[in-house]
Amino acid sequence: MRRLSIIAAFAFLLSVVGAQAQQIDIGFGVSGLNSPSSAPSTVFSAPSLGGGTYVGFNGDFLVHKDLGVQGEIFWRAHQGLYNGYQPFRPLFWNFNGMWLPHLARHVTAELAAGIGATSIRFYNNYYTCSYITGCTNYTSSNHFTGDFGAGVRFYPHGNVFIRPEARLYLIHNNVEFNSNRATRYGVTVGYTFGER
Repeated sequence: MRRLSIIAAFAFLLSVVGAQAQQIDIGFGVSGLNSPSSAPSTVFSAPSLGGGTYVGFNGDFLVHKDLGVQGEIFWRAHQGLYNGYQPFRPLFWNFNGMWLPHLARHVTAELAAGIGATSIRFYNNYYTCSYITGCTNYTSSNHFTGDFGAGVRFYPHGNVFIRPEARLYLIHNNVEFNSNRATRYGVTVGYTFGER
């Protein structure tokens, strides 16, 4: 439910700002996540954040020629097991400045950089309730995140695009896992509203 609220708020923001934008893009992506792993040891070692399939939504709008603003949210599709016993699910969300230089008639590069957060949800066998958040069966560990990304948009038909992409996340104080960085590789299918 909370994800749906975030997506609805983002869609509302895009609709309000869309009147000023030259171009608006929305997309749905599927990715994999890679993160350095630690060497095995007899003492406790933090696991790697990498692995699993990630799905997500993103949207952007251009405000001046090839410059724009982007927002996205990606989460692990299935829960992982933290050190083999605790279910967990990472969620990445960020806001970026972006540059979309045209490379050819139906090809556009995409370069983005920005800030956001990584929320790592650890699931329990019980629910905790409050008046503000309702009832949840997880606790979250949230970390400030910087990100850098690149992709290439191919427009095979009209305003529909396919974008192979890569994103580097620099996760501040990521003590639950063995590395403060993760790389997401994937592809997004999207649609462009307005001028291209």
